[in-house]
Amino acid sequence: MTQTVNQTPRQTWNPAAYAENASFVPALGAGVLEWLAPQPGEQILDLGCGDGQLTARIAASGAQVLGIDASPQMVEAARARGLDARVCNAESLPFDRDFDAVFSNAALHWVRNQDAMLAGVHRALRPGGRFIAEMGGHGNIAAIEVALTAVLSRHDLAPALPDSQRNYFPTPAAYRTRLESHGFQVHAIQLIPRPTPLPPTGMTGWLTTFRHGVLEAIPAALRPQIVEETAALLAPVLQDEQGNWTADYVRLRFLARVE
Repeated sequence: MTQTVNQTPRQTWNPAAYAENASFVPALGAGVLEWLAPQPGEQILDLGCGDGQLTARIAASGAQVLGIDASPQMVEAARARGLDARVCNAESLPFDRDFDAVFSNAALHWVRNQDAMLAGVHRALRPGGRFIAEMGGHGNIAAIEVALTAVLSRHDLAPALPDSQRNYFPTPAAYRTRLESHGFQVHAIQLIPRPTPLPPTGMTGWLTTFRHGVLEAIPAALRPQIVEETAALLAPVLQDEQGNWTADYVRLRFLARVE
């Protein structure tokens, strides 16, 4: 019998859980931050700023930075760092030639309407402005997604992972075409395989943080079992003999400009 599920789950974020289970995300943002190369006095938008760790590093360069995020809880965490941060949906950006650069790390793959977001970013940039971002790329967390889907199917819970909960992990060619269709000139775009060691909370922490929306859609009594079975299915390929977990991350990084 197919289990009853909530058909409209959404991903939510808890700053404390994020700090415990996902501290590697801003830590791995150093490379894309180098591509940004913020300069004193520049006006920069951090799209999907989260708790503001990278936003603070941009501000430390002397740039004037505004962080935006769809999560009120994460915005509050960013504000607690003394940052200018606001709740804003990436698909309806209200800016018009306000920024020299738009920066984003590990956020764009959560955006459902990519075209609305890109149109808003293009509108937000001044002539000559740059869009530098890193997101999940083609093949990102492939093993994790297959394992979770298999476990959900085993329990007749496959509807708990609707299209609205699937991330967007494009190829460089596909995203270049999408950027260019919105008037961007793509100066660099690359796919970066990045096996990523997880914190001590391991795969359980990853699943409860990054698949919170999926887990919230299924009966509460089954959630621990779903997480446990998914982790067990992944252990032979993503866990070493000492019990350490490595997620199968692949990132897409690009630099595009408004000419």
